[in-house]
Amino acid sequence: MAKKSRNRTPSAPAAGEVGPRQPCPCGSGKRYKACHGAAGGAAPTFVARPFEGMPSECDVIALRELVPAATAPLTLEEGGRTVRLATLLPGAAPAMVRDSGDIWLGLQVQHSYGNPARDLGAVLELALATEEPGIVGLMSAPGDGPSLQDLISDTSLDITVHEGFDYWIDDIPDRDASMEAALEQANAGVMPTTRLTSVEAAYWTDVSTKEHLRWVMPHPEDQLLDALARLHAAGQDSVAEGSRFVGMFRAHGLLAPVWDLPLGTGAEVLEEPAARFAADLEQALGGGELTAAERSARAGLANRQVTIR
Repeated sequence: MAKKSRNRTPSAPAAGEVGPRQPCPCGSGKRYKACHGAAGGAAPTFVARPFEGMPSECDVIALRELVPAATAPLTLEEGGRTVRLATLLPGAAPAMVRDSGDIWLGLQVQHSYGNPARDLGAVLELALATEEPGIVGLMSAPGDGPSLQDLISDTSLDITVHEGFDYWIDDIPDRDASMEAALEQANAGVMPTTRLTSVEAAYWTDVSTKEHLRWVMPHPEDQLLDALARLHAAGQDSVAEGSRFVGMFRAHGLLAPVWDLPLGTGAEVLEEPAARFAADLEQALGGGELTAAERSARAGLANRQVTIR
């Protein structure tokens, strides 16, 4: 008598659920069952769009994932100390209390506790409770509490993109040779980056072999994919002469379309076509059913998504 097969076909996950063998949506690269789906996993709850409600949400995502060196001042809800949000701090520190008592808060930190906005809120709370200068960070999951957006009163952020990490020591009047050497080494790896002024959260960057425009957009994913498909099918998805729409990042619940640009394009020439694209996109967002050509374009776009967080 033949033995019964021990191989069972796993049931498909219900709509909206993540299967145990699928990549964890936190972006760790692990399977869900070995990450946030594990017993006692990385966090009790994964928050798909952690920065929702944050002023300049799209820019904050860009600064966390795409921009090497940038800063923005934050205004605390309850006033008091000066807080500076930065893409990256020395040693990838989560936060620093400076000699002046000012607080610097780093975005490009991996705590992996499921909700980076809550992690930032918890780090800020720790820094606010600290008087001595030094590094502040989390040693374990912070638990329930306010996210960063709950602790500030800003309605938008005044973002400055820097050529390098000179802001690391801009409050130190007497700089020794070791500081300058460390800064020079860090600056050597910075890719030139410019934030466009004609649209929100769009960043030009030069990676030496090519140039890119990377643009974090606030629209719901399905609606945005439909609109991008309409523009692609109509041949309206260019942002400069010779540009090529190559795909999208998915980061913290939002999509960031990416264009390859010919070397020598620069950021300035992108301002007008980016504004025109934004206007075309706004119109395409209100379209009806997709045509056959648009459905085909949408399927191709969906296959060109990469989740980075």
